[in-house]
Amino acid sequence: MPNENLNDLMAFVAVAKERSFTRAAARLGVSQSALSHTVRGLEERLGLRLLTRTTRSVAPTEAGDRLLRIAAPRLDEIATEMAALSELRDKPSGTIRITAHDHALRSVLWPALQKLLPDYPDVKVEIVIDYGLTDIVAERYDAGVRTGEMVAKDMVAVRIGPTCARRSSVRRRISPAARGRRRRRT
Repeated sequence: MPNENLNDLMAFVAVAKERSFTRAAARLGVSQSALSHTVRGLEERLGLRLLTRTTRSVAPTEAGDRLLRIAAPRLDEIATEMAALSELRDKPSGTIRITAHDHALRSVLWPALQKLLPDYPDVKVEIVIDYGLTDIVAERYDAGVRTGEMVAKDMVAVRIGPTCARRSSVRRRISPAARGRRRRRT
């Protein structure tokens, strides 16, 4: 259903419940004229008169009463569920699925999770130890943690732990005299 139809239904339900364009317009934060045009457009699309209007009152017709009985509870359910969903934003909950190497789990993930999880009791973490390149999207993981440069070409890598220097970069930092001593010892 296109958004305009949903908005039109919401407008109709507001007018039918309030039995007044003035009160419904105030509740919805729109002008009476805009609300009247919206309801009239819905009636024209349906080919039915939904409201009987007089200068002093508004009442649903038989078709309008039927639509009100069908639509109002469902729109209320949608509003209730939308409010419940917004609570998720304020209070993290659910399961986070992570695939990782054993070393990444022990050295980076587990220490971080031990600090984080007590503050979020509704968050559950499922960790799968895997040494391959798992397709985290196809397998429905939220994250994959790998060591070094092991990242599939279409994945985004973000450093989450300490880095280890490569042998070549260590060699550049060692003075030539120290390099000579190291060679003699080996």
